[in-house]
Amino acid sequence: MSCLVVLPTYNERENLAGIIESIQRHAPEADVVVVDDNSPDGTGALADELSRAQPEKVFVVHRARKEGLGPAYVAGFRFALARGYDVIVQMDADFSHDPKYLPLFFEEIKSHDLVIGSRYVNGISVVNWDLKRLILSRAASFYVRSVTRMPLTDTTTGYKCWRREALEAIDLDRLVSNGYVFLAEMSYRAFRKKLRILEVPIVFVERRLGRSKMSGGIIAEGLWGVIRMRFRR
Repeated sequence: MSCLVVLPTYNERENLAGIIESIQRHAPEADVVVVDDNSPDGTGALADELSRAQPEKVFVVHRARKEGLGPAYVAGFRFALARGYDVIVQMDADFSHDPKYLPLFFEEIKSHDLVIGSRYVNGISVVNWDLKRLILSRAASFYVRSVTRMPLTDTTTGYKCWRREALEAIDLDRLVSNGYVFLAEMSYRAFRKKLRILEVPIVFVERRLGRSKMSGGIIAEGLWGVIRMRFRR
């Protein structure tokens, strides 16, 4: 299988080289595409340097401005589909998603259409979160599950592995979410398509460096966005 890891970035210069090195250490067969939203801290320029050093393994997609997590991932997915990759992973660039799980994803994707890294399939597996953040995450998953009826323990995780056929079935042109609701919408569309979905346990670790992108506006967007995606055909 040909495998591509999609890394959306905005101000991740401190983490980028390290996360790519870790991906290559745990999954040397995987290529990486960095999708940068014109980061003012120079993440895009660093990505170009890393790509020049490994032109057959590391690729870069530059976007003109920050437009949201969803469009960044879609740009990475389109890159993967256009180049014929069999398996596509989406993950954060800040080490909250540990690349050590990639071999497990690649093994399980052989018999599934979508493998989801869940923080809650075996209880609660998060590190360095305060109680407020944990309650917010659990409430968000419960809310999405209640509205959509998806039988998933973690409906808002961003660590996922797709077969190319699954991404093609989802129809990227029909996605409507721009922010973190996008993560739930992708899982929901896979669920609606009756794709073979498996949750595997991961430990989520709060970012090592840089600032979290979570905000009150993102939470407000999520409340309405989940309802909108639920009733959209």
